[in-house]
Amino acid sequence: MRSFAIAGSAAFAALLVAGCGDPPRIAPLPGGATVLALGDSLTYGTGATPEASYPAHLAATTGWNVVNGGIPGDTAQQGCDRLPPLVARHRPALVLVFLGGNDILRQRPASAVTEGLAACVRSAKEDGVPLVLMAVPTFGITGFADAPLFASFAEARKVPWLSPGLGKLLRDDALRADAIHLNADGYRALATNVAHELRRLGFLAR
Repeated sequence: MRSFAIAGSAAFAALLVAGCGDPPRIAPLPGGATVLALGDSLTYGTGATPEASYPAHLAATTGWNVVNGGIPGDTAQQGCDRLPPLVARHRPALVLVFLGGNDILRQRPASAVTEGLAACVRSAKEDGVPLVLMAVPTFGITGFADAPLFASFAEARKVPWLSPGLGKLLRDDALRADAIHLNADGYRALATNVAHELRRLGFLAR
């Protein structure tokens, strides 16, 4: 097991005991804690700048050291393949996974997304690092809505997940840089949503 600390392993074990959607039985992360934001262009900050990305805004909101691990174009599998070396380099106290959007845009099967995300879950378990899955929206006849596969995957794997409200943000022209990316104001709003959900889950002090 590639655990970096006994405390990290204990925290992850607590997450496995907690039911999906229930607040994990761990203490909130303190200011200065390192958090890894793993994702694609929506994590990188496409449509704005990395300095105006959601990880940068989340760092300003929480006081955490949020590492931007976003690479535009990454699929769920490609992003999760990058997780082990990123964890080894940064030794985060928490990993936020925001992947699957490119799979959905390319109309890849749901299994491609879930198989990729499963690699993230396995890697985080091996390293004893808590992981939170962030849902990605898909476009339907009623507009953007969270793809249901994220909730079902998280519930089956017993990992915490949150909805960052991206679909609603993408419906607001004032917050969008293009059809699928946010602008600086949009990423600030996304970070606010993420922080709110992390408080609900127990990772961020109220």
